[in-house]
Amino acid sequence: MFLWILAIIVILVLAIISIYNRLVTLNVRTDESWSDINVQLKRRYDLIPNLIETVKGYAKHEKSVFEDVTKARAEALSATGVGDKAKAEAGLAGALKTVFAIAEAYPELKANENFGQLQSELTDTEDKIQAARRFYNSNVRDLNIAIQVFPTNIFANMLGFKKRELFELEQAEAKEPVKVDFS
Repeated sequence: MFLWILAIIVILVLAIISIYNRLVTLNVRTDESWSDINVQLKRRYDLIPNLIETVKGYAKHEKSVFEDVTKARAEALSATGVGDKAKAEAGLAGALKTVFAIAEAYPELKANENFGQLQSELTDTEDKIQAARRFYNSNVRDLNIAIQVFPTNIFANMLGFKKRELFELEQAEAKEPVKVDFS
């Protein structure tokens, strides 16, 4: 009888250890994937000043657009938390679309090798951000499910594991088209 009780206790302890280790693993993966997003966002933030300087040389009278992009970049850089970062990123994406819309009006700018390279690097970075965002959101989903299902939810609450927020960007282009004023 004593051996049965000991076996049950050992099995319960092993189950608790297994649940805890799974939660820690999911938590670390989620943190790591958020870090991947930040690496790609930093890469984009670093490309933006070069893009602005290149476009400024051709579209000098578009000062307000450049100020909007600079302001949106600063807001994105200073944003903390998933929700604030997502909102700031949506604003920055909209501002960048305006810059690229302006570039369409300047054939010599579109033909500029530096502009083409920057545009290509930004497109590549945007693709990497989307991939990192999908990876982060899948890790958040897995962590959130683990925290909510029985019996893991009992231990997750006792051990202080919290649900995470998905990184969902608003689709700026779905709201309204970019307005370009050449007056």
